[in-house]
Amino acid sequence: MGDDLVRAAGGVVWREGADGTEVLLVHRSKYDDWSLPKGKLDPGETWEQAAIREVFEETGVVAVLGRELAGAAYDDHKSRPKQVRYWSMAVAVEVPFEADDEIAERVWLGLDHAAGRLSYPRDVVVLDSFRESHA
Repeated sequence: MGDDLVRAAGGVVWREGADGTEVLLVHRSKYDDWSLPKGKLDPGETWEQAAIREVFEETGVVAVLGRELAGAAYDDHKSRPKQVRYWSMAVAVEVPFEADDEIAERVWLGLDHAAGRLSYPRDVVVLDSFRESHA
């Protein structure tokens, strides 16, 4: 892992809905995509702390960290190597969502609908990892 490695953390935020397990996806205006909530680690922050903070900042959900899921490694939009670690995150408290410059919208979807809405195959791999561990 070189010094130019971008480290990020996030989660598959979930709750039980009327029709089964639902997960939370976010729409990012800048990239016009649907993804799992995640963000870069702050200096001195652990992966787990970053995951909890980023999920709250992007969704308004205070979540309980569960099992670690599949991660992702890819080059970001600036061609830097990026490593993302994800956790299963159960909803503890949900506050009203307010759109901002980063996150335009959030949506709760069942697992099959969520997989179809995600913009990147790497996020579907993470969602599949959640599905397998949550069964």
